[in-house]
Amino acid sequence: MRQHTALVIGGGIGGLTAALALDRRGWSVTVLERAAALEPVGAGIGLAPNAQRALDTLGAGDGIRALAPAQTAAELRLPGGRRLARMDQAAAVRRYGGPVVVAHRAEVVALLAGRLPEGAVRNAAAATLADPGDARPDGRPARVRIHGAAGVEELTADLVVAADGIHSAVRRALFPGHPEPRYAGFTAWRLIAPAPDRPFAAHETWGPGGVWGTQPLHDGRVYAYATAAVPPGGRAPDGERAELLRRFGSWHHPIPDLLAAVDPAAVLRNDVYTAAAAPPAFHRGRVALLGDAVHPMTPNLGQGGCQAIEDAVVLAHLAAPDAGLAAALTAYTRQRLPRTMDVVRRAERIGRLTTWRSRPACALRAALMAVPARLAPDLALRTMDGIADWRPPTDTYASGTQATPNAAQPKEHE
Repeated sequence: MRQHTALVIGGGIGGLTAALALDRRGWSVTVLERAAALEPVGAGIGLAPNAQRALDTLGAGDGIRALAPAQTAAELRLPGGRRLARMDQAAAVRRYGGPVVVAHRAEVVALLAGRLPEGAVRNAAAATLADPGDARPDGRPARVRIHGAAGVEELTADLVVAADGIHSAVRRALFPGHPEPRYAGFTAWRLIAPAPDRPFAAHETWGPGGVWGTQPLHDGRVYAYATAAVPPGGRAPDGERAELLRRFGSWHHPIPDLLAAVDPAAVLRNDVYTAAAAPPAFHRGRVALLGDAVHPMTPNLGQGGCQAIEDAVVLAHLAAPDAGLAAALTAYTRQRLPRTMDVVRRAERIGRLTTWRSRPACALRAALMAVPARLAPDLALRTMDGIADWRPPTDTYASGTQATPNAAQPKEHE
């Protein structure tokens, strides 16, 4: 029997997870990555219990959890240091089965890529979709063109997974009239810095129009991120570290120490975009869209990468090589579109709160965070109900709560 082929466009965390999941299901998989090497753009990533459970189905969950730093809690603070809330890891274990694992993206990419067959990843392979194909039985295959140093090469495949990011060319080709992602109202910085001399608690700090987060990594370094409500497209003329010092340099420990220690060239800045509207479907023909390519979201719930991992595992579960692909892709849209768009909107609502600037608005926001946390210490965790307690389709896991949105039946997109 002929082995069915799958091409994955994009070698990020979502694309690599899809490749690994499809490989485990019996597909012959090739990842087409535009960059010359799998050097992930970014700094850190948080993988919540829902993503860890998805990776458990691929045998990669324990490897992710081994990257977790030793910590017992995370705090929500104000710029002067006042603590608004404390989120205990033991409570996260009780409610969701485990805490969020914060790791360097490069380590996650290496872990996933290392589990793929040798030669499964093709670097310096800029891919474009030539034809989405027809997923009906005996329908034409999908066609992908690779633009490389040797010229243009055309490949055919039974399945194409588009994990080509927020500005996905494949999404535009499949749904040319669909609105592009829109600016969420703030920009984001990320960095990895040496740990400060004085101890600190993992925290997220909310100030007027901006947020700073600090998370320890297992190797002794620190992952930090920040956001600010500014117009899109801006860049600091004297460098992004200087911009961070202006905005956050007077905030509480360890923020000034981290900014003093970080290499200015290591500070990354990206404007934040979110989905403007739900797409007609997550598939067309033999092509499935995945992750930021189809449901870009703000980072305020830490779910961008997690939802891409969920996408990958669900897609592979449905798309058995010997099953009907059209029905499998329709089921993929039916299962993933309502869930991911719900997460998009929930993250967007929190993102809007971070842009509040006025003193009265910030005081109200602080009270809304602090008072419930004092009355019910686990209340802050409830924002993740229906998200972090998700379970993958192939295994059963303990779950505190679960939300299953009602999905309208999508049309076939052949």
